[in-house]
Amino acid sequence: MKIGILSYHFPPEPAFIPGSLAEELAARGHEVRVLTGFPDYPGGHVYPGWRQRWRHQTHSERLTVRRVPRYTGGDGSARARMASWLSFAGSVALTGRRYLGDVDALYVFQLPAVTFAAAALVRLLGRVPTVLHVQDVWPEDEPSQPDEGRRWSGRLGATLRRIYQEAGGIAVTAPSMRDLVVAGGADPDRVGVVLNWTDERVFRPTEPSAAARQLIRRDGRCVVMHAGTIGVRQGLETAVRAAAALGDRMDLVLVGSGAEERRVRGLAAELRADNVRFVERRSPLDMPALYAAADYQLVMLRDLPELHGMVPGKLQAALSCASPVVASAGGDTVALVERARAGLSCPPEDWAALADRFWLASTIPPTARVDMGRRGRDAYLREMSLRAGVDRIEQMLHDVSVSARVRR
Repeated sequence: MKIGILSYHFPPEPAFIPGSLAEELAARGHEVRVLTGFPDYPGGHVYPGWRQRWRHQTHSERLTVRRVPRYTGGDGSARARMASWLSFAGSVALTGRRYLGDVDALYVFQLPAVTFAAAALVRLLGRVPTVLHVQDVWPEDEPSQPDEGRRWSGRLGATLRRIYQEAGGIAVTAPSMRDLVVAGGADPDRVGVVLNWTDERVFRPTEPSAAARQLIRRDGRCVVMHAGTIGVRQGLETAVRAAAALGDRMDLVLVGSGAEERRVRGLAAELRADNVRFVERRSPLDMPALYAAADYQLVMLRDLPELHGMVPGKLQAALSCASPVVASAGGDTVALVERARAGLSCPPEDWAALADRFWLASTIPPTARVDMGRRGRDAYLREMSLRAGVDRIEQMLHDVSVSARVRR
């Protein structure tokens, strides 16, 4: 098949889902054409050595990547983000018909940032069937926004409903997300679950390095590590309160940064939680060794309805590395951990319940932790791996292409 891929981000940006999908489909013999922007994430500025221009196209065997200009604001405001999203939509509208007009099916890596571009491209390509891979059913970047952000969210929501109705197939990243997408206007018969995978070239079982041990461990304590964004959705204040209640029983190590880092650090200082430590953001290449140095990986989401149908990428990364998990979340995240018997779980935003899980985690023997990690990796390979995900996406693209030909 000739397959088009529309993605707001693409490697060398940390966009391994669309990047690995494109590579794998090409390796399976499909002709793949990617339409994307110039790399600017994170930071909001085009990478050094890159220059935005209209005619930028790279080729490898069966894979072509076309990049189009977009506004790069860099300040992270709602106005700057929307300018970037709309400028990308305009560039896609100018180039999409000629570049992707003859593909058999179109795959859209559906983030809020690509919504307007996807709507424009679906209209331009007309009869080309589309598969949306929905990553977030809520346009907001955070659960609460200023008035300007909410106004733009309304426009995004209306556009999303339209493309849900027009798509030939919709893949969602968690079972509960299916209900939200159907409530947003999608035909339930066209919606299927395709769990995200992780970058398996990086996140795989390994031994902890001496440097990782020195950074993560001390005094022989049980170590629970949270790796990634310290933001509103994670609600890490709950984890700090839980760890503070256990004194020197365990260590909580937070690796990363984010909008709520100052607040979380302040709470740790207020509670005099000496067993809560902060480590600056590390390269993804460093993370498997840090995972191996810790005893558990912490996966947290706040108790918000829109997050119950979301599985954060750190869960797949931890399971792929055979790391046991402590999950403080609701919905599908906890369901996956419990079904795989890959760790411990508790309800979200309940520090006392999480403190109990931390205490129990510290009492579990190392051999039982290894078994948890092994079961988690087995579940990852079976349900969430690159091969499993691409198999499902490839089948959806084939099905919508055949259906479109039959209708014509």
